[in-house]
Amino acid sequence: MDYKKILEDIYLEIRPYEKMGKQADYIPALAKVNPDQFGMCLESVSGEVYPFMQSDTRFSIQSITKVFALALVLSLKGEDLWKRVGKEPSGTAFNSLVQLEVERGIPRNPFINAGAIVLTDILLTELKDPDNEFITFVRALCGSDSVNYNMEVAVSEREKGYLNAAIANMLKYHGTIENDIEDVLMFYFKMCSVEMSCRELAKAFIPFTNISPFYYSGYKLTSSQIKRMNAIMQTCGFYDEAGEFSYLVGLPGKSGVGGGIVAIYPMRYAVAVWSPRLNSRGNSVMGIKALELLTTATQESIF
Repeated sequence: MDYKKILEDIYLEIRPYEKMGKQADYIPALAKVNPDQFGMCLESVSGEVYPFMQSDTRFSIQSITKVFALALVLSLKGEDLWKRVGKEPSGTAFNSLVQLEVERGIPRNPFINAGAIVLTDILLTELKDPDNEFITFVRALCGSDSVNYNMEVAVSEREKGYLNAAIANMLKYHGTIENDIEDVLMFYFKMCSVEMSCRELAKAFIPFTNISPFYYSGYKLTSSQIKRMNAIMQTCGFYDEAGEFSYLVGLPGKSGVGGGIVAIYPMRYAVAVWSPRLNSRGNSVMGIKALELLTTATQESIF
């Protein structure tokens, strides 16, 4: 498969979409990002790398970090995690309070904000040095020691994080989180602020392509756990647009409001794409279209 040529052709076809949508300007630090940027990188399980355009430009991965958090928590807690978080698609916005209230403080899945805040709380309880241990895990996955938090982004999100604070308070009211609310929120925003490039993200997701059990930075996941993570990415990885993504693209993955998307073709490759302009559901306009064209051109999807 000539992925280099395919990526070049994809970009030419998605050019009409380059001014559609807008970056996540409700987060002050992200509002300053130049929205007219595009990067993409595909890495095969055999180590072949196909970078395109701004594939080495780092950006705030935002909710993509929830996959790393889920991997850590599954390694630490196993099936006990599901006593505090569900596995079902939300069908509502990623920051919905209504659903959390109706369901008495049990988040629908680990990838909506409420679910990720519960993951954050678990990591604060289980890890001796959460800040360092989390970023060390991410660095091990992507093979880069320079990947780090962006504290400007984290502080910016905390200053405007009223809705996430409301979610954390509701979780605390129902006894779903244990730690101090401010500690949980700050660590959550720090994880979301991690900056990575498309090349680094593609490499970081290779271990989730379901090849075999993995052991990174002291944390183990079984093949069965990786398969189940893929299932949750497929059904819950794109907020309330997960069904549409499955229909158009047909790969498990995760998006973030920083404009990044990572998708996995099990046993074959991981692909990351970044374009900051988002649609109304918080997903990259050009990113989704690029991945739709990729699986259409290659006829490679899980279906």
